[in-house]
Amino acid sequence: MLKYSKIVGIVLLVFLFAMCNQKSKNDTKETILKGSIDITVDETVKPIIDDQVAVFEGTYYGAKIIVKPKSEVELINDLLNQKAKVVVTARNLTAEELLRFEKSKIKPRVTPFAIDAIALISNKSNNDTLIALKTVLDFMQGKKDTGIKGLVFDNPNSSTVHYMKELAKVKDIPSAGVFSFKTNNEVIKFVSENEGMIGVVGVNWLSQPSADMVDFIKKVNILGVKGLKENKYYYPSQNDLAEEKYPLARDLFIINCQGYSGLGMGFSSFVAGDIGQRIILKSSLMPVKTPGRKLQIRSQIINDKE
Repeated sequence: MLKYSKIVGIVLLVFLFAMCNQKSKNDTKETILKGSIDITVDETVKPIIDDQVAVFEGTYYGAKIIVKPKSEVELINDLLNQKAKVVVTARNLTAEELLRFEKSKIKPRVTPFAIDAIALISNKSNNDTLIALKTVLDFMQGKKDTGIKGLVFDNPNSSTVHYMKELAKVKDIPSAGVFSFKTNNEVIKFVSENEGMIGVVGVNWLSQPSADMVDFIKKVNILGVKGLKENKYYYPSQNDLAEEKYPLARDLFIINCQGYSGLGMGFSSFVAGDIGQRIILKSSLMPVKTPGRKLQIRSQIINDKE
């Protein structure tokens, strides 16, 4: 009888352990609002994604999102090689890239969520706060211009370089007069300390600077830009982005290749939803969907003092 009781006890312990282990596995299972995920982000738009992640994690306590900033070239390569499953990009996938996914039987979920701007900046000592886009493109094509001593980019593999090269219709940027660093903050610092240089940065780095960058940003001008077919100068403001007047605007996307209903889908829906779009609206960018406003209409004015 004692031997039988011991056997029953062992069976019960094994059963309880299995149940606890199963519960533990279920608790860690990734869902659209729970779990952990790495998101590779185009480094030129990292500030706005940091804001989105902070609010998302503050709303859904079981979610953990690790932001990994990379250049556009690195980001796309990681996505194509399936080293990254969810990415934030400053461009959509090309037909060739989509074909590669199709051959791998992967259907990317592409979610547009904001309109971004590439800003041109100069040293505060430069009294001229206007520049023609043609002047910048001519410089990238190797044509000399006395108004520009040099162009400063964040990274030779960045989305800003890719964007400007396509506009200038050049495969390579000239070696003379063009400088590249690693981050947008390095570009801002360099321009703030060197006259005659034109910096090319994501506007979000100027509108939402970290505490250590505030003094440097005070020493630069955000330039008004005249487009190739325009006679007026426009700034990377929400108004000019909304009216499609600023010539260096671009769309932002979240591309999800998880292939299942995971945290990547939940985060994409959040960013493209009402709260996420309000976060975009409060930044310097333009949301793809303007959040609605509720108006309270009263039949009479109420005096709070009464």
